[in-house]
Parts: sequence; structure tokens; C-alpha cells
Amino acid sequence: MPAFDYDLITIGAGSGGVAGSRRAASYGARVAICEDGRVGGTCVIRGCVPKKLLMYGSQFADAFQDAAGYGWSVPDASLDWGALVAAKNREIDRLEGVYRRMLDQAGVTLIEGRAVVVDPHTVEVAGKRHTAERIMIATGGHPVLPDIPGIELAITSNEALSLDKLPGDVLIVGGGYIALEFAGIFRGAGARVTLAIRRDQVLGGFDQDIRQSVAEGLQRRGVVIRPHTRVVGMARRDGRIAVQIDDGEILMVDQAMMATGRAPNTRGLGLEACGVALGERGEIKVDGQSRTSVPSIYAVGDVTDRLNLTPWAIAEGRALAETLYNDNPMQADAENVPAAVFSQPPVATVGLSEEDARKRYGKVRVYRSRFRPMKNTLSGRDEQTMMKLVVDDASDRVVGCHMVGPDGPEIIQGLAIAMKCGATKRQFDQTIGLHPTAAEEFVTMREPVGA
Repeated sequence: MPAFDYDLITIGAGSGGVAGSRRAASYGARVAICEDGRVGGTCVIRGCVPKKLLMYGSQFADAFQDAAGYGWSVPDASLDWGALVAAKNREIDRLEGVYRRMLDQAGVTLIEGRAVVVDPHTVEVAGKRHTAERIMIATGGHPVLPDIPGIELAITSNEALSLDKLPGDVLIVGGGYIALEFAGIFRGAGARVTLAIRRDQVLGGFDQDIRQSVAEGLQRRGVVIRPHTRVVGMARRDGRIAVQIDDGEILMVDQAMMATGRAPNTRGLGLEACGVALGERGEIKVDGQSRTSVPSIYAVGDVTDRLNLTPWAIAEGRALAETLYNDNPMQADAENVPAAVFSQPPVATVGLSEEDARKRYGKVRVYRSRFRPMKNTLSGRDEQTMMKLVVDDASDRVVGCHMVGPDGPEIIQGLAIAMKCGATKRQFDQTIGLHPTAAEEFVTMREPVGA
């Protein structure tokens, strides 16, 4: 008889947990996965996928506005927000079904309910204990709300995805990718949007040219950005929300959304009692092979609070399965991981910012281009695209690619492959551009900034 019920028990049926569990089962491991919510996790149920569907829906406003420049006469168009949300919900339901079928077809046992780690080899769900040789924690993260009076009146990204009706005036607190994506969604749908940020600029940690370009794009679309603004309280007033700013000003809005960060989902899992080391924010501390301080317990994805991206969680989960169950030791490579912000205009980046490249390499060359996209010449849209390359001067290797503008995320994916292969600026220059496209600008930039 086996010493344990399973070879692997995974807690959390999100992207990383599902990917790792399916891969382990494909190699013959007996795997169970525990989930106390909907199968699919943050990305599928309440993150990347539903956000992008709403983004697509809100973008039709641009298409209707631009059509006249191309000879189309479009009657006054209006958005049925409820119909958009309902369509989004149907697609999420479909995807959850797909995830459930994938687990079933892989031979992974789904245990529904909240799991608690009892000891290094035991998990309890709804009063029943299950044992495993190894445990993988993949519980993701959750939105964090600041401790201010009236915060219960605010929503987070979770609730923003399923609002019954579109608010007229929206205040979004935060300057990260979630805040910018919802600013674009609500503004495109027709709401008046104010973005309150504590710093001087949006998207802290991104390349400075990205930060400036996307802020300008948002403002051209009518989003009001208030830098150095701190919300200190909220109260209900005449059916609306009165938002108190630290300088004494009161903002009256229909909806306040907090996009002030996320924290790992580790509370109540029993990890500390089992000896699993946690960081200051509750993140699980792991090594390069996703091992925790307890030899039989591993963790992948946002719960480790390292690189909080869905493809990274999937890569970690699959690498762990390869290492443990296919005699193929590997770990996910954090170098040159591409990222996108599906704001309006969108942001895409891979590699180092100019600032970080100068710290690492010292002397770098920077190539930058700003131009009006061809589509905007007839539509008359007042919006520019920004592209940027950062090159290590000593090796000529491209160490950063950045873009703000239409199709940026689609374009950057290909450049990420080139950078993973160690492409040099000379090789970029030798590549024939695909004309007429915006993407060709990445291989036609000749003169470095300041040269």
C-alpha cells in the first residue's frame, strides 16, 4: 500500500497550480488539487481574461470615432454595460468548464473546499484529511485595501469586473497596471475617470519614457491624473461617495475603486505552524526550485510575491513537475520576461529599463522613436506611439525593448524571443522591416538619443 494518499497535493487551482498538477499527472504522479473558489484562479476568473474582455468592449468607442475619417457614417452608438458584463460572464463560465475538464482528463482529483496544511504531508479540507508525499502551494494573491475610514464603500478589481451598471464618475486610487487598465475600461465605456496617485507619475518601476508616454495617452483620452494625492477617508453623501483627500479637498464620485496593491493568499493556511517561512507581506519564501523551508512543501506563482505574472506561475509549476516527476531538473528563467499593461494606449516591455540598464552595464546606448501611427493620419486621432531600445554599449546586445501604442503587446512577444537569443543591435539593424507596420520601427532606429 502507498505510504500516502497522493504523490502531490496542490492547494489552489489557478494558472500555476493547474499547470503544475497536470504536468505532474502526465508523468504518472497521483495528484489532487484543492480549491475553495472557482477553478481557474485570478487570471481566468477575476483578472487577466475578464479585464481584457472588458477592455475589448470599451475599445469600440475608438473604432466608432475613427470611422468617420475613413468615410464611414456611424449612427450615434451607445454601450449596454450590462450586456457586456453578461457576455464576459458567459465566457468566464465556459473557461471554468474547460479548466475543470482539463484536470479531469489529466487524471487530477479536484477536492473542493478550503484547504489547511496540518503537517508537512497532510492537508485538511472540510474536516477530511488527505496525505501526500509533497504539497504545492499555489494560492495566488488578493487586493489590499488601505485602513482608512469608510473604506467599505470602495470596490477593488474583483468587484469592478461585475458592476451592474456603469458609474458616471469614477475615482481610481493607484498608479499601477490594474489602475491604468480599469481607467481605460471605464473611460472607453463613457465614464468620467480620475486617477489618484501618490507618486509624481504612473507605473512605478517601469522605464521613464513608458511612464510619461502612457500618462500622456491617458490624459488625451480624458483621464484626469492627480499626482501626489492621498485618500484619507470616504463617506456616503446624497447617494454618492465623498472622498476626502489629504489636502482637505472633497471629491464627489459615483464609484471609488482601490487599486493599491495585492498581497499573497497565505492567511489561515496553517503554514507557519508547519514551519514554512513567510516574508513581511505574508509571501512564502522559496529558493530557485520553488522549495520552501519545509522539504516536502513547495510554492509557485503570486503567493511567493516575486514575479507576479500568469505565464511565470505556469512556468514555475511546470518546472517543478519536470524536476520532481520527470527526472528533468529545471527552474523558470526570470531573465527577459515580457510584460504588458492593457491600458489605453497599451504598454509592452521586455528586459531592462534605461535606468536599470545604466546601473548594471554603465555605458548604454538608447534609441527612441515617437511617431503618429498610420491609422491616425486619416482618423485624426491625437495619439502617438513610443518605441525604445536600450543597448549595452560594450557587447552591442539589446537589453531592453519598450513600447507604448497600439499592438504593443503583440509586437513585444517576438522581440522577447530575439532578446532571449541574445540579439545585438547590429542584428536588429540587419533585419528587414515589414512594411508598412509600426513594428518595423524597431529595426530602423539608427541614431542613438544624444548622438
